[in-house]
Amino acid sequence: MERQRGLGYAAVLVAGAILIAPYIKPAWLMSLIVILYALILWRFFNTKYLAYSFCVIAMLYGVTLLPLFVFSCTLAMLVMGELVFQRGADDLNTYLYYIISTAWAGMLVITYLNQKFFLTVIFGIIAAVLFKTILLKYEDALVIEAIGIAMTMWLIRELNYQVDLQLIVIAVIVGFTFGFFAFRAKTADLSGLFSAALVGIILLVFAAPHGTQWFLIMLSFFILGSLATRYKFEYKKKIGVEQGQSGARGYRNVFANGIVAAAAAVLFGVFQQPVFIVMYVGCVATAAADTVASEIGVTGGIPYMITTLKKVPIGTNGGITLRGEAIAFLGGLAVSLVALLLNVITPEMMVICTLAGFVGTNIDSFVGATLENHGFLGNAGTNLLATIGGGIFAISLFMFMKF
Repeated sequence: MERQRGLGYAAVLVAGAILIAPYIKPAWLMSLIVILYALILWRFFNTKYLAYSFCVIAMLYGVTLLPLFVFSCTLAMLVMGELVFQRGADDLNTYLYYIISTAWAGMLVITYLNQKFFLTVIFGIIAAVLFKTILLKYEDALVIEAIGIAMTMWLIRELNYQVDLQLIVIAVIVGFTFGFFAFRAKTADLSGLFSAALVGIILLVFAAPHGTQWFLIMLSFFILGSLATRYKFEYKKKIGVEQGQSGARGYRNVFANGIVAAAAAVLFGVFQQPVFIVMYVGCVATAAADTVASEIGVTGGIPYMITTLKKVPIGTNGGITLRGEAIAFLGGLAVSLVALLLNVITPEMMVICTLAGFVGTNIDSFVGATLENHGFLGNAGTNLLATIGGGIFAISLFMFMKF
């Protein structure tokens, strides 16, 4: 009961702060008001971490690191999140309510401040729900959630990327539909649902007017990965090398395989340079090649360590098989061919991206043998370095062939 009353007072604080903030100058004075009120909440009600979050966001606003719009939206999303999740439910319906409530909060801020930063709000909502999915069980991580939401919106706001509202709506619908079906097909968990939706929206928005083709290229990777994951799944489960949660992937896997590609889409949207097309397809080809090599190659008999060529147990990081190497090449080729058929890349680019996928896969094996086996990285970190390596290789070869 005490906590519920505290959340009610926190909502009053946020509403009041949003209403008066445009008229309180300088910004540090508004910041001081929010901090003092938040400290009162912390002293008398069970809202310690929410109060901490308010203080951090207020300080960032007070020193002018956050604009008024981002400051207001972040406070609104934080308090709405706590109101929706106060019972601690962790299911798809609760996250749906959270998305709806934060969307209303963002629209109210847009209306009141007479701004049109719809893309900023969309990415803020996705960041909020994704952080909530990942950090829900850690109440003391609310400050991280607050900073993550604020910095995401600040980044999108600073990019000042102009896009039609209709495209944003379509991207949100397609992105979340994509994530939802991945969740229902048990190829992604809840965090995987929202992170996949985020990647999809980034592609559709920033790669416009070719966002649909870019999205389909990423979709081809997810389809290949899902099929490869289910290939001889019971056998892989029996020998203990299956993908966790019956093949369902979480945010770590989605981001490790897709975040560099998403960054390439953003760079292409901002600079419109063909090198970022090659980087994107090269990264996706690497992710596809590595996934199919890992999932299918592990059924190809006794592997050999990539650094020593000595036999190692099945499932050992850095172990490679002839079947794995062959299927890696074919996986990269498949994604590159999809990109070619969609008129995203030229035949020369297809060759570059196919090679990038193969090289990136072996970078994954090398990193697994050297860093992951010694505890310096986890599987997600290894995959991330592999996609970075595949993207860099694609860029380097493209620039070499160009000049």
